[in-house]
Amino acid sequence: MNTYRRWLYLATGTLILLFLGLIYAWSIFRLPFSAVFPEWTVSQLSLVFTISMCCFCTGGFIGGQLSRILGVRQRLLIAVVLLFAGFFSISLLNAADGTGSLHKLYILYGVISSGGAGLAYNTVLTTITRWFPDRVGLASGVLLMGFGLGSIFLGRIVNTLIAAHGLLMTFRYLAFASAVILVLGMLILRLPKQTEAVQQVSVQADAFAENYTTSEMLRTARFWLFFIYSAFITAAGLMIINSAANISIAYGGPAELGLSIAVYNGLGRISTGEIFDRFGGKKTLLITVVILTVAGILMTLGDLTNSLMLVIVGMMIAGLSFGAAPTLNSAYINKTFGPENFTSNYSTANFSLLPAAMVGPTVSARLLEAADGDYGTNFICIIGIAVISFVLWVLLDRASRK
Repeated sequence: MNTYRRWLYLATGTLILLFLGLIYAWSIFRLPFSAVFPEWTVSQLSLVFTISMCCFCTGGFIGGQLSRILGVRQRLLIAVVLLFAGFFSISLLNAADGTGSLHKLYILYGVISSGGAGLAYNTVLTTITRWFPDRVGLASGVLLMGFGLGSIFLGRIVNTLIAAHGLLMTFRYLAFASAVILVLGMLILRLPKQTEAVQQVSVQADAFAENYTTSEMLRTARFWLFFIYSAFITAAGLMIINSAANISIAYGGPAELGLSIAVYNGLGRISTGEIFDRFGGKKTLLITVVILTVAGILMTLGDLTNSLMLVIVGMMIAGLSFGAAPTLNSAYINKTFGPENFTSNYSTANFSLLPAAMVGPTVSARLLEAADGDYGTNFICIIGIAVISFVLWVLLDRASRK
């Protein structure tokens, strides 16, 4: 096969996911919406993110089911329509219609746009990884790094547009930008033909014995142990990521220092992919647990000694483990349950984001309130989650041997 072609596909897919990462970064839009609609409460705006995450996962699941009857271009076309319709309609919201516009925002951003983003996300990731059966970890890591860094690279552009043209008009620009980028993907991306597939004879360390259907996968202990493991790792990361700026300020640092851990989130995604390809799933899952443990210990020591440096270094390492989770979701499901039904299997496994997104920030907030604003209990909780994750890893290893 033309090896250059698959790297072109990888670059195209990363560009698409970089843009789709804006859906994941609701925090960019939350404050501007508060300024335009001052009557909306923090909890009302936070609900947008909750709805968005639910529909993002659901959109990915629907995309997985549609892959059985529709090709890559047809699924991306549906995503184009949903994203354009959602973003463009948001630009038409009326600031004078407070409650009505809030409910419309739930539907337009939370359901339609996020559902379209999830569908496109699943289509792009599962298409590109088919071109990299020999380096599925690396391909997943690069794609997910693009998705994770979307808020960093595009956040400043979005903020500039909001300052110059207003929040609602910015969504109109995003509507057209999403259409252009996804149509570009439609024109370029395609699944490999059988004759173009990379030979897999050299990839025997984690070679799958058979291809599982989604229903067969759901009946295995391995899937559910990995699902819970992934949810715990993600929840731990969200406890830190969601409060990164405030944690830095609490220990005497600037907010920007805390936000810099987003870079390590991206690095964690691509480095985990490379580690997965080199050492296999078993060792990579264990390394992720060790990284999370080290992060929790450093942050706890930083709290006890009031050391900003230890806290920040611990947060950076926590960013690496948080970034590992989505790459592991893709690579582990592909290698363990086979590539044939990967589109559907991966979208099912990706639902682990939901309990993590609900439990992680909630537990963090409750611990913070009980400790009168001290993050020490949060850091200790991270160590506890690491211990639980290690137990899950042991159980998963035993289930895999059987």
